[in-house]
Amino acid sequence: MGVTVPGAERGTRAAYLGPEGTFTHQAALEWARLHATAGEPAGDLIAEPLDTVKNVHDVVAAGVADVGVVAIESSVEGYVVPSLDALLSSADVVAVDEVALDVSFDAFVRPGHGELTEVSAHPHGLAQCAGFVTSTGLVGAPASSNAAACRDAGPGTIALGPTICGELYGLETYAKAVEDFRGGRTRFLVLARRSAADAHLARSRDAGVTAWRTMLAITPAVTGPGVLARITAAFGDRGVNMSSLITRPLKAQQGKYVFVVTLDEAPWDRGAREVLSDLLAAGDALKTLGLFPARGSFGALDGVLDPDHVPVGSVSSKDSDPARDRGLLW
Repeated sequence: MGVTVPGAERGTRAAYLGPEGTFTHQAALEWARLHATAGEPAGDLIAEPLDTVKNVHDVVAAGVADVGVVAIESSVEGYVVPSLDALLSSADVVAVDEVALDVSFDAFVRPGHGELTEVSAHPHGLAQCAGFVTSTGLVGAPASSNAAACRDAGPGTIALGPTICGELYGLETYAKAVEDFRGGRTRFLVLARRSAADAHLARSRDAGVTAWRTMLAITPAVTGPGVLARITAAFGDRGVNMSSLITRPLKAQQGKYVFVVTLDEAPWDRGAREVLSDLLAAGDALKTLGLFPARGSFGALDGVLDPDHVPVGSVSSKDSDPARDRGLLW
């Protein structure tokens, strides 16, 4: 089922992880709004829900959809592994834009529900609302998406999802804003075929974009002590900021990893180009997973850390010797 909404280039077909009412659906609509606000040609976005992240990638790669929208990172739960792995394994799909949304969960029930036995949501949703789930004393039931949990909620189910799901699926609100941490945000990537990336990036440049972020996969030719230090030093030596660094295992290659780095420049900027040249000269394999306008400071490594949000039990130079001994096990 497609949903036609105003806001993007006429005839643009956008696949997203459905069903209707997911946060990803909202991100697709927000992407359309951003483009209309930026003065790009207004028209219709045909938003089409699909069952899995892989299906979203597949229809983009095949040219059936012009763009795809998938969640990539939650400020509470971290990276969305299926989305990241799909990008790593796709030769023909690349991210060309991103959207960040504030995320809040309401709890819904069917009118006239009987005895409640479970709380259903996407696994990330259940994790972000763990305190609420525990308080109910009910069993957590994972769903393919938060909207799917709401759509399929039975009479014994509390479903967690965006506010829009209540009206969309004929549910009653059981409780509002049940997430553990207020102010959570999720980043979504807008995907396109690699052959169409230049056209998308040109439209962003024409709209006045000058600040970019690049998502880069780095697979070192030789692993062992110092490999990560060498890679991070390449960025520091050239004065290029990394706003994110994570690792993913190479499939069926024990002890071998690919490093996924987000840097605050475009590949054509001088510093980034020098870093890429340095890494290529060292024998590393590189792949740009995404290149998109920099909007906000989601996940930046160069900000001041709120001490209230470090892992429980962390220690610093301000702690006593016994506290540091306990925290560091040295």
